[in-house]
Amino acid sequence: MAGEGEKTIAVNRKARHDYFIEETIEAGLALLGAEVKSIREGRVNMKDGYARIDRRGEAALVGVHISPWTHTTQEPPDPDRVRKLLLHRREIDRLGGKVRERGYTLVPIRLYFKGGRVKVEIGLARGKEGHDKRAALKEQQAKREIQRVLKSY
Repeated sequence: MAGEGEKTIAVNRKARHDYFIEETIEAGLALLGAEVKSIREGRVNMKDGYARIDRRGEAALVGVHISPWTHTTQEPPDPDRVRKLLLHRREIDRLGGKVRERGYTLVPIRLYFKGGRVKVEIGLARGKEGHDKRAALKEQQAKREIQRVLKSY
């Protein structure tokens, strides 16, 4: 999953539990210096985060909490502010079309450093219903049981 020169900071485990991830896209993130330092310390919560594409055609990451960096003398930025996603125009247009037409959602899956830059992996996702979540949980438990039995041989 993590490639060469990548360091994972945070993973949104709830995303794979609540959604079927159809496709993933890597996007840059427009951050302030204090936010990057806070991210380096791993002070990120992506549980309630999602991405949106506004009417002007800009992609933004919403609901991701980056705790304020404690060692600053300046006024810290709002921890829940909307952060701009750095994507190519054609990627934004394609994702925006799918979100509008087919009822998909854009959810952040993981946050990581790649070549000294903060990147976010965005998933084009479709919501799971209760019975889908139960089936996925059963399947996961069955796989664990099989692995445990195979390990003992």
